[in-house]
Amino acid sequence: MKMPSPNQLLTQLPNYPITRLPDSRAPSAIGCDARLELFFDVRGGRTVLAHSYAEPPFRIGRTFDLHGAAYVIIVCSGPGVFGGDVLRQTVHVARGARVVLTSQAALQVHPSPLPGCNPAIVQSSYVVEADAELHCHWDPVIPFARAGLEQRFDLRIAANSRFYWGDAVMAGRVSRGEAWQFASLSHELGLRVDGSLAYMERYTLNPRERALDQPWTAGRARYFATSLVHHRDATRDIAERWQRTLATPDAGVRAGIDLVAPGLIAARVIAADGAPFARFRASYRAAALEDIFRAPELAGRK
Repeated sequence: MKMPSPNQLLTQLPNYPITRLPDSRAPSAIGCDARLELFFDVRGGRTVLAHSYAEPPFRIGRTFDLHGAAYVIIVCSGPGVFGGDVLRQTVHVARGARVVLTSQAALQVHPSPLPGCNPAIVQSSYVVEADAELHCHWDPVIPFARAGLEQRFDLRIAANSRFYWGDAVMAGRVSRGEAWQFASLSHELGLRVDGSLAYMERYTLNPRERALDQPWTAGRARYFATSLVHHRDATRDIAERWQRTLATPDAGVRAGIDLVAPGLIAARVIAADGAPFARFRASYRAAALEDIFRAPELAGRK
């Protein structure tokens, strides 16, 4: 086998998928315009991260085996996202693979230092193939004063896949008295099962145009979350039981849990304080793993 010359080693990249992805960003865009790509597949009977690509501030850490599932903590190594930034994430789970994803910490949204700058944009797409399983449990998004954010989640899963989703939003740095001081927050979460829309959640919050602490809007709530569970064992009886046992009057939250489509349970929860909000999310996640996925060991630890 002929070895390459030293000059070739310096100028020619190996023919791997990650090296075939062109990075045409201007130097000034690095850290502001970035993408993350993760592709999970089954190799030798276990789930592996078969392909990955990350541009700063994204960083791909080590993949852990979590009782047969690939466990990855998504890392955003910068201080957060700023006005004008564009971050794109793509996650693909191939047939038969099992994956658990979580975030390293809450995503902080900062205002742009430049006047008249566009909101930060975070676009995420997820594909889960037949007989695959994906769990996503994210820390809250925290928009700081004067910050703007547009976030879009496009979830596309197979009918016989298994899927857990949990996202959360805070009204701002509540402990510093910054609730509802962000400029705008636009959110869209869409779930399609075999190409058909099964769930859509869309809203835009602009505190300067409409007060959000009114009784018929957010009231005293400062914390919001959504959870989706797609599984053949997700039933109306389980959803009603969770409503009775988890969303109790003394839980410190207000929640609605229902079977919105065959095999799909949706939950929306709001809370005025962070501690009961975090407890409810943890309890709900544990109940889903115990009652539906029958895999409590997938809760994971950071």
